[in-house]
Amino acid sequence: MPWLDRTRRPSAGMVLAVLSLLPVLLVAGWLLAGLPLLLFGVYAPLPAVLLGGAVIALLCVVALRHLPESLDASGWQVGGVVAVAAGSGVFNVLFHSEQLIVRRDPATYAQYAIWIAEHGSLPIPRQEAAFGGAEAVLRFDSVGTFDWQGAVVPQFMPGPPLLFAAGDWLGGLLVAPAVLGALAVLTVGGATARLAGARWATVAALAFAVSLPILYTSRTTFSEIPSLILLFGGISLIHDALARLRDPRARVAAAGPLVAGLAGLVFGLAVLVRIDGLRDVLPVLAFAGVLVALRRFGRVEGRAGVPLLAGLVVGGGLGFAAAGLLAAPYLKYLSGSVRPLLLICAAVLALTLAGTALAPRLATLRLPRRLPEIGAGLVVLVMVGLAVRPWVQDVTRQPVTPDDVRTYEFIRQVERSNGLPLDGTSLYFEDSLYWVIWYVGLPVVIFATVAAALLVRRMLRGGELGWLLPLAMIGWTTVTTLLRPEITPDQPWASRRLVPLVIPGLIMLAAWFLGWLHDKTRRLRYGPRLQTALAALGTVLILIPPAVTSIGTAFTPIERGESAAVEAMCEKIPPNASVLIVERVTGDRFTQVVRGMCATPTAQVRHGTGTDTPAEVDVDRLISKIRETGRIPVLLAAESSQLTPYGTPDHILALVTRQDERSLTTPPDGTWTLKANVWMTIPD
Repeated sequence: MPWLDRTRRPSAGMVLAVLSLLPVLLVAGWLLAGLPLLLFGVYAPLPAVLLGGAVIALLCVVALRHLPESLDASGWQVGGVVAVAAGSGVFNVLFHSEQLIVRRDPATYAQYAIWIAEHGSLPIPRQEAAFGGAEAVLRFDSVGTFDWQGAVVPQFMPGPPLLFAAGDWLGGLLVAPAVLGALAVLTVGGATARLAGARWATVAALAFAVSLPILYTSRTTFSEIPSLILLFGGISLIHDALARLRDPRARVAAAGPLVAGLAGLVFGLAVLVRIDGLRDVLPVLAFAGVLVALRRFGRVEGRAGVPLLAGLVVGGGLGFAAAGLLAAPYLKYLSGSVRPLLLICAAVLALTLAGTALAPRLATLRLPRRLPEIGAGLVVLVMVGLAVRPWVQDVTRQPVTPDDVRTYEFIRQVERSNGLPLDGTSLYFEDSLYWVIWYVGLPVVIFATVAAALLVRRMLRGGELGWLLPLAMIGWTTVTTLLRPEITPDQPWASRRLVPLVIPGLIMLAAWFLGWLHDKTRRLRYGPRLQTALAALGTVLILIPPAVTSIGTAFTPIERGESAAVEAMCEKIPPNASVLIVERVTGDRFTQVVRGMCATPTAQVRHGTGTDTPAEVDVDRLISKIRETGRIPVLLAAESSQLTPYGTPDHILALVTRQDERSLTTPPDGTWTLKANVWMTIPD
């Protein structure tokens, strides 16, 4: 491999190219190895390391062999990107969160990871025998899990838990997100260097690293950061594949199609991490068709089309296979949104095939002379439309389904806390562009809009093929996400929707704009001085606004103490226990915690309508059945009074910590108090 050639020193650009590809190769290789092991129920450290190491090594050979010298970077620029990535990792390790008590998605991912790290298989057994057999009043599911075909199935796709479980094996489940966050910074820096120039890679990496949503999702077990690594890693891989194909050296060019196939595989694996990844990679399908069409006109880049499409199909197929085999109830739960997305995919595929077949005829069409300017104007018009949206639209949803009702009640609670008029039907989606402005700053949004307009104009004039796919992905996902974020709108929670593509994409476009401005001023009078001044001013405008927004929460970790509190709780539950949770909130939050972290059979006792506690006669019957099995019945609840009918309560978990702020109309600037209590009794 040229980058390992001991007879010559690798260039700084080559070092950055290699370093910025390693994160996506590590993540993709681990997922490709971990998924079959989990499917066969043998996901354990030794087989995962052996198979994962082999797959990662193979991917490295494919991606890094004959890597073209396509990056012009200095040692300082490479060092800057690496320093920002390392600093991001250290900072987020220091301020990592401990979301283990299941209230929202992070703890669900954490409990999912803990289970497969300890057991290596799915689904989670109900263990009815520990309760004397199945009973209609027993519930084995809870928040973040489904009761499905006689077993418990975790919510969400298995990709992120496969990664977090590796951290758990190393004793660092709670800091694994920070490591992934550092890898994401390196990935974004490398993609920026390829598409905007290495001069701006450090600025983009730093602006990305200090943005609040990136800090937020790099400190706890979310799916967005792994998704980002795959998407921007795929962008870098397809960029390198096209650069190989244009290389005059036959040996280098021959590696291009294989790397394009790897890029498609990486894009497809985004579905294994987030089901929403299917939407994010839709432009890849169309781009593959464009490449196939280009081959008909003799363009060397066209050789990447079929491998890119094949890799995308394989990677996406693995994602859907995992969804069907490991997350079937989750897929069914999302069927209302997944089915329309699949129809859109089918339509895009049909249009792509038709466009490819008709490419020769389409090439003869005379396009409007002003089409490049019209396209650029449409980009600006879309952003202006999103900016004025709050003054012309209120996005609301009347509660119909049980989920709608819960969202309605939650939004009313947050509105009350924020001092807003009580509505509950308002989703606040019309403010979504302003979410972006909060977190990256108005200058980045303006720079990125101008950059997108300029790039669209260039592409419609017949150039900038290298930006076609990145701009399509960033533009498509930004517009669709901002139109319908489909998330409860409290901040910083809702900001996670911006992480995989919107925030890094806009920052990368803003960096390209700085490079364009730098080039345009080169020939002007006092050009060098003007270039320096504009570069300094642009850097300040890109870095300061996101840092100012983040400062209010950057140094405040949330939900600290949960790990120690849960460990202490587990120590107080006797061996050979069967745990019955007799109160709704405790059941929602702790059923899987006790089952997974305390290694104890656990179930909730169903409560009647309008009450949070079950009938005493049901609990007494279950206690007797557990005793008949030779096990010890243990009851848990949130308040001591809920357990006094059965025995003397013991306060086994009393936690006071901090939680996310819930803000609807302003960026978060602090945290709120969070209290958790668990009482236990062993019936006499």
